Amino acid sequence: MKGFSNRWKDFPDYIIGITKEIWEDRGVGTLHHYYAKDIVVRSPMGIQRGNQQVIASTMATINEFPDRQLFGDDVIWSEHETGYLSSHRLNTVATHTRDGAFGHATGKRWNVKVIADCAALEDTIFDEWLVRDYGGMVRQLGVTPEAYAADLIAHEGGSENAKRAFTPDQDLDGGYHGRGYDNEWGQRYADSLTRIVDADFAHIRQNYDRAMVGEYAGSVTSVSSEECTKFWIGLRSAFPSAKFTIHHQTGMDGGMLSPRAAIRWSLDGIHDGWGSFGAPTGAPVHVMGISHAEFGPYGPDGVGLRREYALIDEVAIWKQILMHKG
Repeated sequence: MKGFSNRWKDFPDYIIGITKEIWEDRGVGTLHHYYAKDIVVRSPMGIQRGNQQVIASTMATINEFPDRQLFGDDVIWSEHETGYLSSHRLNTVATHTRDGAFGHATGKRWNVKVIADCAALEDTIFDEWLVRDYGGMVRQLGVTPEAYAADLIAHEGGSENAKRAFTPDQDLDGGYHGRGYDNEWGQRYADSLTRIVDADFAHIRQNYDRAMVGEYAGSVTSVSSEECTKFWIGLRSAFPSAKFTIHHQTGMDGGMLSPRAAIRWSLDGIHDGWGSFGAPTGAPVHVMGISHAEFGPYGPDGVGLRREYALIDEVAIWKQILMHKG
């Protein structure tokens, strides 16, 4: 890879390797090299600019969860005009050992999925989108996402003063302007998601593998296309008039894995329906989502979606709803 250290055999090795080096090997200082000085990192909970902010938040997380481990499930990646783009799915586990952002230490162990989209050039990540399953995490710590969001707002000084969740009007230009590239698996998954959010939920039953396994926000593991449908209906029915946008899509074969796809998407609109977020409040909400899919041979045309990983941040959504309610 041009401009990258020879220690990395390929781009997935780089992404998985530096993640372990930073977090588990305590190489937090390497972020001065691996992250651009003015990197933009967006997550549903907010936006950070510069690696100094990233370093500070990384140290705080390691302090609160000192045994945290991050296991790389997959890296779905592509080349682009300014380097490489990875969509890195992680399985992360830790014990709530010390007091911190998630309250007094509970001693409870948690396990959630994370997906990070990172743009990299010459051994350095310069632009990032990150979705953690905070809803699943706080549930395992014994708190509902709604209650945690309410406590967070109160701690930050109430609805008038609390830090806003990420919305597009806050966005900054981090330097990556790609939208992915044409690939049959990325397009197949993009078409499926578009049909689903257009309320064609029968598409799941007709085109997903009947025995598919889904990993969804809230640390929910579902078995069967019927269980998968519950997640998408619950989300869409909460925001029935929201605009669905695909921001980035890619797909790939190879790596001794199934054909697969990665989609970064959003819903923008009003909380105007009964769904996964309770009674409609009229709150304007931005939902940042990243989804991965794997395909196999069991489907109507000899292809079926057999694994789906769809992450949103329920805490960030509840924070927007509760701040609107005041």
